[in-house]
Amino acid sequence: MTQPPAPTPLVPPGPPAGGAAHPERPRITELRLSAFTGHRRAALPLGPLTLLAGPSGCGKSSALRAYEALARLGAGAALGEAFPDPVACVPERARPDAQRRRGFRIGCTADGPVGPVRLDVAVQAEPHLRVVGERLTAGGLVLLETALRDPGKRAVQAAWHTAGPTPVTHGPLPDDRLGTALLPLRVAGTTPGQRRVLAAAEQMVVALRSVFTCDPDPGRMRGPVPAGSGRLLGGCGNLADVLWRTRAECARRHTQFVAAVRAGCAGPVADVLAEPSADGTVRAVLDRGDGIRTELGRLGDGELRYVALALVLLTGPGVLEVDPAGEVPAALQTLTVLADGLDRGLDPGQRGELLRLAARMCERGHIRLVGAVSDASWAAGTDGVGVVHLKP
Repeated sequence: MTQPPAPTPLVPPGPPAGGAAHPERPRITELRLSAFTGHRRAALPLGPLTLLAGPSGCGKSSALRAYEALARLGAGAALGEAFPDPVACVPERARPDAQRRRGFRIGCTADGPVGPVRLDVAVQAEPHLRVVGERLTAGGLVLLETALRDPGKRAVQAAWHTAGPTPVTHGPLPDDRLGTALLPLRVAGTTPGQRRVLAAAEQMVVALRSVFTCDPDPGRMRGPVPAGSGRLLGGCGNLADVLWRTRAECARRHTQFVAAVRAGCAGPVADVLAEPSADGTVRAVLDRGDGIRTELGRLGDGELRYVALALVLLTGPGVLEVDPAGEVPAALQTLTVLADGLDRGLDPGQRGELLRLAARMCERGHIRLVGAVSDASWAAGTDGVGVVHLKP
């Protein structure tokens, strides 16, 4: 797959700088796939609500996978957790060097209080999975740079900006972690240069960490589920358990959710609720308002996906299974939802309702959405929606 160097949005993806209406909230405004699966030199602009559009095989899912992997690395995960199948990330035509090494390169830009901050990472997938190069830059200044100097050691040599008596500090970092996420443990913050490094690293990490990858599976949503933590999983199979919690926690948000379900499901909908059973399980039902309650298992696949996606958009990190930055106030964080097959199984009415709901929620600044769709012509003209076209 080949990609244009800079795909052009059909509609600008929101306010300048990817959401300048909320400049205090760190957010990812560009995803770079320099050499990743079928992508070459791809720079994907990301606004508050972005649709990645294109036919099967154009790389929509792999772009979302790269974003999710960066998010895991930003949260401190090891490379093996972020890339469980690293060889699949290597471009197909990439040839190994004399030492049989092959890899891939990805990166992103995070905007926020300190301005745009760029992160670029080079990963070796074969013969050993490791970070072989990382660069964090802001305002044209390299704040952190790492390189693999000795292949026999499981460490990279790092250099970070100090701007004190010693302009640059050198030291080793593990080759299986993102150096940017480790900087707060290594940089004292005693000089203006060090504080600049820490501010840029914090902005990048906060922008990356709160990510919820969502692809509702109707087959897992139909039956009763055990009562659990009340945190929604990516496949939404525990939707009934989450409804049991959310209906009681916020009446206003639940009213909005019921209105969204009413607009996207056939027949009257007076309420959406969860019912406990004697065996400890919970089932979700639609209250039809006339004494009839319809189990969610009776709904069509499109209706179930619509209900789950609407609930995701109307909740937040406290309900979704995500890893927010606990040391940062929630008001300064933005949740990013990555939704593969966003329009899968939805009819035109459901697509339109879901997109309008997403646009309203993303406009507020606390949530962003990157969704993959095969054709985005139905989204044309919707305010606040950016479309990035990918080609095979």
